[in-house]
Amino acid sequence: MARNHTTIYAALVANLLIAVIKFISGFATRSSAMLSEAVHSLVDTANQLLLLLGIRNSKRKPDANRPFGYGKELYFWSFIVSILIFGVGGSISIYQGIMHLRNPPPLEDPTWNYVVLAVSFLFDGGSLVIAAREFNKVRGNNSWWMAIRRSKDPASFVVLFEDSAAVIGLLVVALFVYLGHLFNNPYFDGIASLIVGALLTIVSVLLARESRSLLMGEGISNDTQKQIIQLVNKDPAVQGVQHIFSTYQSPEEVMLMVMLSFKPDLDTGDIYDAIERIREAVKQAYPLVHYIIIQPEEAAVKK
Repeated sequence: MARNHTTIYAALVANLLIAVIKFISGFATRSSAMLSEAVHSLVDTANQLLLLLGIRNSKRKPDANRPFGYGKELYFWSFIVSILIFGVGGSISIYQGIMHLRNPPPLEDPTWNYVVLAVSFLFDGGSLVIAAREFNKVRGNNSWWMAIRRSKDPASFVVLFEDSAAVIGLLVVALFVYLGHLFNNPYFDGIASLIVGALLTIVSVLLARESRSLLMGEGISNDTQKQIIQLVNKDPAVQGVQHIFSTYQSPEEVMLMVMLSFKPDLDTGDIYDAIERIREAVKQAYPLVHYIIIQPEEAAVKK
């Protein structure tokens, strides 16, 4: 199944436009919270570009250096994105907040900030709706969090996390800009920056955890393993499956190794035919299994 990149392109365009508007507003009004949001949007723009780079590289054909392909490029760049969210977005937001609390500038007319926040909310909210709809198509009956945990395509949930953080961050900034002018207290702006930085840090940790797990080599689910074992055991030449190992090379490619024992009365030709038959049966039932290794092994002796 070809992946739909609408979510990434929508987020890319939205974040680029929003970053420009926020930087203009932030410098004009001397708002650290708005500048933090601008950096946040700029980092998100770079993140979408890195995801597109990872997707493009992951589609490269196998060669002598990478006989199983370049699918894990996507997992690598997704991990880099999660680090950037904290290393750049979160850190700068926290730094801006601390600097603002130490030397708060006088309050400016917030009208332009409210206009920018409203426009940003429109763009980021639209991007979030698109991301949620696309992810909802593939999550099935799972809860949102369970679907994210089980997803093997970080391009889908990274954008979902980023857009969610962006919308929440906008609401936080809008609230604290209002409170700052309501109470004539410039410190609220710095507090908003710290909250945005903490939010980005949390998102970064969650994304890094999921991306690291994929990069280290997640395998197919236990239910799928059981189904494959049942399928293999149906072959008349098979005595029993001893072990099964798997890893996702990319969201659309699984490498599978099945170690099984054949019935003792089979000759080499029969075993070869059975291996080919099993390989085709598994690939037909599970199209994501692009690489399958079947290793004959002596049956385990029960003590």
